[in-house]
Amino acid sequence: MPRAAQTRVPPAAPVRVRRGYFECRYGQLHVHNAMPPGGGFEEGLALLCVHDFAGSGRAFAPFMAVAAHDRSVYAPDLPGFGESDAPDGRPAIADYAAALGDFVESLRLRQLAVLGLRSGSVVATELASARPAQVSRVILVSVPLLTEAERAGGVGAPGADGATEAAAQYPLHQRLAKLTQRVLVLRPRDELWEATGRVRNAVPAARFTELEVTAAELFAAAPQRIAETVREFLHV
Repeated sequence: MPRAAQTRVPPAAPVRVRRGYFECRYGQLHVHNAMPPGGGFEEGLALLCVHDFAGSGRAFAPFMAVAAHDRSVYAPDLPGFGESDAPDGRPAIADYAAALGDFVESLRLRQLAVLGLRSGSVVATELASARPAQVSRVILVSVPLLTEAERAGGVGAPGADGATEAAAQYPLHQRLAKLTQRVLVLRPRDELWEATGRVRNAVPAARFTELEVTAAELFAAAPQRIAETVREFLHV
């Protein structure tokens, strides 16, 4: 009797993180991007990652190489950070979000999820508030929902060119409370542990995942775990 043929599942093709430039209202926006190896746009919900004011979109590269197996993932350098053109003057949080909105429009994305890391979660919240029809899911990582005492004490990562001041002036609690999207909060064990926990007061329905690594190490040290957590949330 002949043996049954065995089907061999080929290993997943590697995902390459690429870079490109897109126009926004402040000039050119430098964007790290990755998509499923097969190409096309039939994959899952696209994901836009917003970096901390202390860094750039490059911080998400290890995560993108894993997360982009089934969806397109984009990580722009915010205007004035990394290799993106800087705006004149000191932009407000709404200005950063508007620049990302220009990028979303240039790709003609009908729906997407947004992920914000630390101060990037403030920009992600504003983008979700401004574009509720396009942003269907929100993922916040190590959220600087600070008290006045914590702001005075310098809690949180440093920024550049007034960006931290803009974040401090942003009414984060009020904006979070008005979000209509499903929200996932990743709560790393860092100096924003208590601040991140306050998101429960603003968004009682938010899902929380607590992590023992710091936000600074998260996307480099545990990209597979974070990708799986994000993938499960986006599939719900």
